[in-house]
Amino acid sequence: QVQLVETGGGLVQSGGSLRLSCVVSGASLNYYDIGWFHQAPGAERRGVACISKRDGTTGYRDSVKGRFTISRDTVKNTVYLQVDSLKLEDTGVYYCATVYCSRYGPEYSDYAYWGQGTQVTVSS
Repeated sequence: QVQLVETGGGLVQSGGSLRLSCVVSGASLNYYDIGWFHQAPGAERRGVACISKRDGTTGYRDSVKGRFTISRDTVKNTVYLQVDSLKLEDTGVYYCATVYCSRYGPEYSDYAYWGQGTQVTVSS
């Protein structure tokens, strides 16, 4: 069974940084594209970044380009999301999932495996 576990969230000040981790078990990163999603309080879940299973090609939502960086460690079977220059609107739960990755970011899928999420809170 495929499982994903997100860690690394926390409370940071505006302009600060975090590194989120998504540990994937039960499947290789060479089999699934992995996407990161953000869900602000009361808002819909939106894709922010992803990485391709084939060659590690990445995709980003325009609003996070230059601030968020996705990477992977195929030995540890872990995908990372480095989040820099955090803004108040970045507050929310960050999820990783096994979804298709395009140059524009991850594509939402009802059939994806999802992690439980990790909370990021940005304060002023």
